[in-house]
Amino acid sequence: MTMVTVRPYSHALDRLRGAGLRPTRQRLALARLLFDGCDRHISAEQLHSEALTNNIRVSLATVYNTLHQFTDVGLLREIVVDAGRSYFDTNTSDHHHFFFEKSGKLADIPAEMVGLTKIPDAPEGFNISRVEVIVRVAG
Repeated sequence: MTMVTVRPYSHALDRLRGAGLRPTRQRLALARLLFDGCDRHISAEQLHSEALTNNIRVSLATVYNTLHQFTDVGLLREIVVDAGRSYFDTNTSDHHHFFFEKSGKLADIPAEMVGLTKIPDAPEGFNISRVEVIVRVAG
């Protein structure tokens, strides 16, 4: 019987390389925090705090830049809930969200649970790339 040894960063390394990103130390560390586990919604500030708790020395600006780089290559989806307030979703499949206004938490809604009967045509020269629904929940 042969044992296969998996390096702790191999999953994160594979994801970064697969997306065409150079696996820097900071990207690897942040990717590991984001992708080694269940899908989740996280803000830049939350990820920065989590990084510091795990002794990953990284600035908040680097966290923001990395999250946007990951979003640009399709590793994350950015969910904007208010002006200046967004979350990053590790689940990049088509789906929608509940936003709990009191707690600031997001929860997934499967795409098939939301039906749209009419979508406006995109302005001339543009294409609709995705439709996202955020259902705000009070209380």
